[in-house]
Amino acid sequence: MTTGKVISCRAAVAWGPGQPLIMEEVQVDPPQKMEVRIKILFTSICHTDLSAWLGENETQRVYPRILGHEAAGIVESVGEGVMDMKEGDHVVPIFNGECGECVYCKSEKTNLCEKYRVNPFKSVMVNDGRTRFSTNKDGKKKPIFHFLNTSTFSEYTVLDSACVVKIDSNAPLKNMTLLSCGVSTGIGAAWYTANVQADSSVAIFGLGPVGLAVAEGARARGASKIIGVDINSQKFVKGQAMGITDFFNPKDLDKPVHKKILEMTGSGVDFSFEYVGNLDVLREAFLSTHDVCIS
Repeated sequence: MTTGKVISCRAAVAWGPGQPLIMEEVQVDPPQKMEVRIKILFTSICHTDLSAWLGENETQRVYPRILGHEAAGIVESVGEGVMDMKEGDHVVPIFNGECGECVYCKSEKTNLCEKYRVNPFKSVMVNDGRTRFSTNKDGKKKPIFHFLNTSTFSEYTVLDSACVVKIDSNAPLKNMTLLSCGVSTGIGAAWYTANVQADSSVAIFGLGPVGLAVAEGARARGASKIIGVDINSQKFVKGQAMGITDFFNPKDLDKPVHKKILEMTGSGVDFSFEYVGNLDVLREAFLSTHDVCIS
């Protein structure tokens, strides 16, 4: 039994901006009040992890640190006060946690929790302002900092219970890592941020996991035309399964992308999503929409 004890395990530790991640033996403390310790079975990597590893924003440089925020695992133990989860539950961590009690959580306009919202500057636990990770260097205990409420590049991690969601035990954990970020981000963008309407037209620039999730969300909302744009033509096959009705590769065009979309739709799409992270592509996505709201 490991409940209540410090667990020694392996984790990929970032020691500095752009430095290679080092597999280290780390100590993971037991969960405190309203915290959960999870055994991570699967974890994915996201561009956000890459940005933090590179230290692109100097104000977010906190090292040593355990990155990672897309994962799935099993509850190893829970701290005092945790009632909705127990040892053995299948869960996914979420970087945008919800306490359910603050003015933000109770608002219908936002889910950016006052205490547990996504915060790249947060590197310690809420309870005591300390970390639950450490390692021994030169005979001294050295703290290792948290990342995005999650830190999933470790065999075990500790999270605030507000940042853990219980899932169906029959769901394949290997696939559930996408729920932590990519799928929820994409579907949420279509359902909540853009509020895609039935019979509307949609353009999606970049058919990675998030872009494909947007397609699924738009299809579920009843969009009649969902245009996929990607420089990898093989994405069309996967895109069709997710709801893409039309597809083209910008490299195959002899005109700007937005002009092609204007020709296809007559006046531009109702909703446009850009998931490449490129200013030129963002401009094309913007120009592909109506110049006034006519939906």
